[in-house]
Amino acid sequence: MDLDEVDRLWERHPAWRLLRARNAPLVLAFLGGRFIDENRGAVSAGELVSSLDDFLYAVHRLDPERYLADPATYLDDWAAPEAGWLRRFYPAASEEVHYEATPALERAYSWAQSLRSRAFVGTESRLQTAVELLRQIVHGSETDVDQRIAEIERRRAAIEVELAEAREGRFDTLDDTALRERYQQFATTARELLGDFREVEENFRVLDRSAREKIAGWEGGKGELLADLVSSRTDITASDQGRSFQAFYDLLLSEERQSELTDLLEAVQSLPQLAVDRRLRGVHHDWADAAERTQQTVRNLSEQLRRFLGDQVWVENRRVLDLVRTVEAAALAVRENPPRDVGLVVDQPGLPIALPFERPLYDPQPDVAVDSLPAPADLDAAELAGLLTQRFVDTERLAENVRAVVPLRTWVALDEIVTLYPVEEGIAEILGYLSLNSDSITVEITDEQMVIDYTDVGGVRRRVRMKKALVTRA
Repeated sequence: MDLDEVDRLWERHPAWRLLRARNAPLVLAFLGGRFIDENRGAVSAGELVSSLDDFLYAVHRLDPERYLADPATYLDDWAAPEAGWLRRFYPAASEEVHYEATPALERAYSWAQSLRSRAFVGTESRLQTAVELLRQIVHGSETDVDQRIAEIERRRAAIEVELAEAREGRFDTLDDTALRERYQQFATTARELLGDFREVEENFRVLDRSAREKIAGWEGGKGELLADLVSSRTDITASDQGRSFQAFYDLLLSEERQSELTDLLEAVQSLPQLAVDRRLRGVHHDWADAAERTQQTVRNLSEQLRRFLGDQVWVENRRVLDLVRTVEAAALAVRENPPRDVGLVVDQPGLPIALPFERPLYDPQPDVAVDSLPAPADLDAAELAGLLTQRFVDTERLAENVRAVVPLRTWVALDEIVTLYPVEEGIAEILGYLSLNSDSITVEITDEQMVIDYTDVGGVRRRVRMKKALVTRA
C-alpha cells in the first residue's frame, strides 16, 4: 500500500472513521456486543433505542457526565451516510425503521478485539492447517491419473498402518496444549465466518441496489432492461463469491453435516481440558442464520425481476411511471449530498386515505343470550376430587434452597440442587425450580441431558429425563 492509498482509506473508509470518532468506545461496546457478539440481524428502532437507553443508564451510574445525548440521536448519527456504521431501512411488510450492522463496524470491532493481549498463541496447529491446504491445492488440481492413484494409495497405506496400530492399542492423543491450540483456532475461524457473511451480504446488497438504480433510470425498452437484469443476476451466481457461498450454504444445510457438527460441538464442550466459550455451543445455528440473511438478499434481486415482469403499468399508464421514475432518479442524484431543512418531517411513513363511502353501514346485531352454567347432573365428582387434592409448591422455599447451594455469580446444575434438597411435591416442584426468574436467580436450559430421580407423593419412584438446567445467582 502506498501513501496515497493509505491516506484515502484514512479519510473515507467508515471503519477508520469509527476508530477516529470521539464516541468510538460507546459505538464498539454497544453495537459490537449487540450485533456481532450476539450475531443479530436487523433490529427494530424501538428495540435498539430501548437497549441503548439501558446501556447508557449503566454508564451514567459510573460517570454521569459521559455520553449525554439521546439514544435515538446516537442511532441517527451512526446510521448517517457520513458515518456508515449502521444501515437504516424499512423491511418488507413493516412500517417501523430497522437497523443492522455494516461490514465497516465488523472490521473495526475485529481490529479492537485483536488488540487484547493473549496469554497463549498457538502456531503448530496453524502450520498443520497451512500444510493441509497446500496439499489440497496440489492434489486437487492434479490432472494426471497415475499421480492421483499414487496419492490415494499413499493415503490408504497410511490409514491401514494407523488402523493396525489402533487395533493393538498403540495410538497418540493430543496433549492439553495441542487441544487448547486447536480450540483457539476453531473459535477464531468460527467468529471470522460470521464476519465474512456480513461482508458477503453487503456485496450482494450493492449488486441488488445497482439493479434497482438501473430500473429507476432506464430509458430504453423493457426487453433490453430485462436482458441486462438477468445478466446481473447470473453474474452474482457465477462469481467466485457467489459459487463459494452457495457451496458453503449447501454443505451447511446437509442433514448429515448438521448432525456431525452438533455431535462434535457437544463433545468439545464436554472436554475438561478446555475452557470452552459457551456462545460457540450453537455456532453452527448462527452460521445458518447469517447464511439465510445473505440468501434473502439474493432472493430480493430475483423478486425485483418478478415484479418488473408483472408490471402492467408499463403499458397501461406510461406517464405515471415516468413521473415516479423521475422522482426516483432525482432522489438517487442527491443521495450522497441530501438537501437539509427542506420539506416537512412526518412521523408516519405514509398518510392513510379513506373515502366516506368505504365505511360500512350500521348493522345492529341481535342480542345473544349465553347460559354458561352447566347443569348439576353434568358435574363430575372425580374432577372435583382432583381439584381439591392439588398440592401447593412454595417457590420461596425453592429459592432459599438455591441461595443455600449456589454461591454468588456462579451457577449450579439443577440435578445437583435436587440431590441436596430432595423433591417433596413431585414433578410440580421440578417445574417450580424451572419457573424461578428474579433479579438474583435465573435458570438457563442447555442442549445437554440430565436425569433426576425422586419419590412421588404416593411413594412411587420416578425418573425425569430432561435437558440440563443451570441455575445462576447474579
